[in-house]
Amino acid sequence: MDNRMLSRSIPRTGELLPVIGLGTWQTFDVGDDQAEVAKLESVMRGFFTGGGAVIDSSPMYGRAEAVAGMLLAQARDRAFLATKVWTSGREQGIAQMRRSAELLGARTIDLMQVHNLLDWRTHVKTLRAMKEAGDIRYIGITHYTTSAFRELAAIIESEEIDFVQLPYSIDVREAERRMLPLAVNRGVAVLANRPVSGGDLFRRTRGKALPPWAAELGCASWAQFFLKYVVSHPAVTCAIPATADPAHVADDLAAGHPPMPDAAVRRRMARFWDEM
Repeated sequence: MDNRMLSRSIPRTGELLPVIGLGTWQTFDVGDDQAEVAKLESVMRGFFTGGGAVIDSSPMYGRAEAVAGMLLAQARDRAFLATKVWTSGREQGIAQMRRSAELLGARTIDLMQVHNLLDWRTHVKTLRAMKEAGDIRYIGITHYTTSAFRELAAIIESEEIDFVQLPYSIDVREAERRMLPLAVNRGVAVLANRPVSGGDLFRRTRGKALPPWAAELGCASWAQFFLKYVVSHPAVTCAIPATADPAHVADDLAAGHPPMPDAAVRRRMARFWDEM
């Protein structure tokens, strides 16, 4: 196996990001539970050792930002920090984003996203000013449902957005129809959330063997099969699966290594899934 994880460039700048990142929803909301924090410390250490960089969080995720910030104390320069603004109103948004930066221990947030499009018109104006001031590096918009794709598309077509975060997995492929081609055309980076459908894909495959030809893709697990499908799409910059298990993060990161499926193999993967 190639020791280097595949990287994709952010269209607006050419900056490279490893294709497998780390989400923090639910998994990092552990507070002062020392046993859970110790597990997450191993997750974070394994994530960086394995070549990861993108860590995605939000004020919506309970104490996830605080826990991530604590664990990043010795490795912040290795992380591409992405978080979100999730409130209404300009002043409330500014206060929340400042609090996020404090919790994450970062003077500059790499990517600030409008969470689920809440009051996006207000926040995008603020984010532009913050980007010009150097408080953030990139501006993004997010949603976790396909029903928001029409609004996401309209924003990408009308605003200078650097990133879009959206749901994309082998069983939720609506993004392939319009959103991913649009992101390419508009020069927008894509973060794929829910790349294993919140774990639903594993429930469906429990006890089932990988297809024999998956070995040709270097897949040793269903997680790698599912993640390789997502990150092999040329529009996807990074997938952000969430885990609190050190073994799982190593498994996820392995999906970012060659070989990757080409268009014909991707069609075969999707067809196999549909016929399961």
